Amino acid sequence: QVQFVESGGGLVQPGGSLRLSCAASGFSLDYYVVGWFRQAPGKEREGVSCTNYRGGSTNYEARFTTSRNNAENMVYLEMNNLKPGDTAVYYCAANTMRNMCAYPMELHEYDYWGQGTQVTVSS
Repeated sequence: QVQFVESGGGLVQPGGSLRLSCAASGFSLDYYVVGWFRQAPGKEREGVSCTNYRGGSTNYEARFTTSRNNAENMVYLEMNNLKPGDTAVYYCAANTMRNMCAYPMELHEYDYWGQGTQVTVSS
């Protein structure tokens, strides 16, 4: 099955940090742009960060940084100074229509969605 598997979410206090992981299953990440998205309750899914296949990243949330290890088929999202407004389910997905990150991150351009990982920021 071709998909991503996200992990690393949890409960964190405001100001804390988390590192999310995204493992590609059933395909190679080598030539894909990979995006991180989040969806808070009652809100639309939104893109927060993107990494090009060579490893450069574009972070649309300044406190977040995306990195990748193509050899291990993994992508990571480092989140710092977390706020309650960051509470959401976080997803990664591969862009099957572009070979470079683009903003806005259009959902229809992305595929191989995983089940997501819940991040809750609360004291």
